[in-house]
Amino acid sequence: MINLTTNKKLYSNLDKRDIFSDRLSLFLLHFAFFLKNFKSVEQKHMLQEIYDFNFRQIELSIREIGYGDQSINKKMKDYINLFHTIIGDIHFWNKLSFDEKKKIITKFLDNFNNIKDLVVYFDEFNDDLAKKTLNSYLKSVSNS
Repeated sequence: MINLTTNKKLYSNLDKRDIFSDRLSLFLLHFAFFLKNFKSVEQKHMLQEIYDFNFRQIELSIREIGYGDQSINKKMKDYINLFHTIIGDIHFWNKLSFDEKKKIITKFLDNFNNIKDLVVYFDEFNDDLAKKTLNSYLKSVSNS
């Protein structure tokens, strides 16, 4: 997911300079689509481990930036709330119109110029996820 989030093509439409919150929002969008596509009772434990790992890594990244403990707790609460808002908004992604999808992406990535390209990108990403299994992603991580 980090490779997807750091894809330079995604940032070609950035209105302003590249900032941590834009990268994090892109990561959270990717992660939300990932969880949406692979959620099932059988995979619940594994997805919870992945969720916990990702948010621990986000916390470590915030610490590396130099925030203090009190600020980190507030930031993490904000990022977790943002993530759960994203999950709720994309839950019925396949049933949404293009304009509804544009509104969702704009809500989370308002620093980007061409939201249409991002909607197409996330449509394709969602379709790609639907064609694969969770194990195919986990294997690629463990083989890297």
